[in-house]
Amino acid sequence: MSLPKQMRFIDLPSFGAPEVMRIATGPLPIPGEGQLLVRTAAIGVNRPDVAQRQGTYPPPKDASPVLGLEMAGEIVAIGPGIRDFAVGDKVCGLTNGGAYAEYCLLPSGQALRFPKDYDAVKAAALPENYFTVWANMFQMAGLTEGEKVLVHGGSSGIGTTAIQLARAFGAEVYATAGSQEKCDACIKLGAKRAINYKTEDFAEVLKAETGHGVDVILDMIGAAYFERNVASLAKDGCLSIIAFLGGAVAEKVNLAPIMVKRLTITGSTLRPRTAEEKRAIRDDLLSQVWPLLDEGKLAPVIDTVVSFEDVAEAHRLMETSGHVGKIMLRL
Repeated sequence: MSLPKQMRFIDLPSFGAPEVMRIATGPLPIPGEGQLLVRTAAIGVNRPDVAQRQGTYPPPKDASPVLGLEMAGEIVAIGPGIRDFAVGDKVCGLTNGGAYAEYCLLPSGQALRFPKDYDAVKAAALPENYFTVWANMFQMAGLTEGEKVLVHGGSSGIGTTAIQLARAFGAEVYATAGSQEKCDACIKLGAKRAINYKTEDFAEVLKAETGHGVDVILDMIGAAYFERNVASLAKDGCLSIIAFLGGAVAEKVNLAPIMVKRLTITGSTLRPRTAEEKRAIRDDLLSQVWPLLDEGKLAPVIDTVVSFEDVAEAHRLMETSGHVGKIMLRL
């Protein structure tokens, strides 16, 4: 296969508003040990991309400085040591940066085949959310069949994924969202009750609905919700924190309920995890989640698809939080 020597990518010459991003041209990456070179067909837009553009989420030293954490396309070259993929395979995957480009390096341990009958846009909508939700809600918080879970930001890409996965594995789901339309979307995806956080107190609603609270909370708000999250957990419950949209510092917090209810508070972010840890998440997804995607029991919720050239529009939409589900770029 003849490949070009140059490719287009979204450059970030300075931090700032969406307009600072621009299309630039640079050399094609060369796959190293365990790496795939993928011709990009679609890209998922995520809040970490916005934070990196604003200068508050720098990439690790060994990661690409180019934006983008998930993509889908066709393998056009493979590095040494790869036996489970071949040139021509269609894959989606969790990248270590660099997805906002016509060609992207993808570690083979973070690559997944397209689910049955999926196109690139649907496939590219999967990796970041499914890796995050599986690692935090199932592997770390240990959500199991019959338990109750609260998903904050239920209409986001993470939220729509978490609701579906929790229901698919037999949990009872509650969710928060910021409008009636978004609450309706959460109910449609499988939430038993959706709570409009602008008009209702989720802690009071959960107390009335469950009596004893929920077993797991998947939280992307942080400090602003911390005390109410603790109050909303049942005995032996787990609070899993994945972002700090409501602040990272909680002051004057009463720690006593954590001891009395034997609570676990945990959190993680995907990007600093080792290649081995990411491969382990990938393997779990392939064995336990991908069959459900093949059968149509799960599916990404896609709000908007824009062209690669209109990346600033995609970031502006992300910042408004007006979307339900994923925002995608198509090449």
